[in-house]
Amino acid sequence: MKITAVRTLQPIAENSPPDWRTSLGQILVIIETDTGLTGYGVGGGGAAGMHVIDAVLADLLIGEDPDNIEDHWQNMYAATLAFGRKGIAIMAISGVDLALWDLKGKAANKPVAELLGGTTGQPLPTYATVWDTVSEEDAASHQAFKVHLGKRSVDELVTAVEQARTAIGPDKDLMVDAWMFWDIETTLKVAEKLLPLGVVWIEEPIPADDFKGYAILRDECPIPIAGGEHEFTSAAFEYLISEKLHQVLQPDVNWCGGLTELIKIYDSAQKSGLRVCPHRGSELWALHAVAALDDNPLAESGRPWMGWVEGQPQITNGTIQLSDAPGLGVIIDEENLPYCQVM
Repeated sequence: MKITAVRTLQPIAENSPPDWRTSLGQILVIIETDTGLTGYGVGGGGAAGMHVIDAVLADLLIGEDPDNIEDHWQNMYAATLAFGRKGIAIMAISGVDLALWDLKGKAANKPVAELLGGTTGQPLPTYATVWDTVSEEDAASHQAFKVHLGKRSVDELVTAVEQARTAIGPDKDLMVDAWMFWDIETTLKVAEKLLPLGVVWIEEPIPADDFKGYAILRDECPIPIAGGEHEFTSAAFEYLISEKLHQVLQPDVNWCGGLTELIKIYDSAQKSGLRVCPHRGSELWALHAVAALDDNPLAESGRPWMGWVEGQPQITNGTIQLSDAPGLGVIIDEENLPYCQVM
């Protein structure tokens, strides 16, 4: 099997948020082969990421056997090293890598989860990420919840978490996400007040590059710290893991370098006794790794505006399960995608 074309699109649904999550957060990568099989992956970087693929990455792949995924990843990384390493170039590589894994599964007529040594069909627990409050409908539909808090006073933050705990009851896991808006002092004050509420983790309380700050929180915060959504490549995660700056690691497979890198992150984290909960882990791109590699799985709810990715299993009664469809199980109706930017 040989790669004959690498194409990119940027589907933009009407309900896509009018911010970077749409303009930069997602692109669709399509890899075609001479056997008629097509692989699909979603990466990031918007128009800039699409340009990286069109101008640099595609030439590395045309005419090649798609099965050599690790070699392809290393070649793409080397070709973008001068301007990449983190950010848009790695987000672009992520989409290509996922499309290659989709092809690998389709060629073997197996779900990717099986290629990783796992199985499909088992129910996996999910958690919902909500903004500020948990509705009655949400409270009944998931096994755990994460409340997006943002920037406000300590008392206001604590009140929001108290309301969430009341809504979901005492038995379901509850997490909070600060999205890098706090400082060390605020984090420690909030954590102390949240202890009676049984909060499982505090996510990204300070900026991702504040390693000294995370070391302080590692040593002094009474609630585990989660992070990694905005980190890139397994090499960068090695430092977070070796220093145990996060107790819960949250790589985004569509941004961190693809499934090839997510596999390595899982391996390193598990050897160090750390938990991995991929960002938007219930989406098909990461769900195969969660099903196959995770001994304590918890899949985060996905992005509702990405309904153009068909084949996505639905969350039912707080669980989700993979079908036995080959590859990633992704179905893309190219003729009926929402408005697309095309490179």
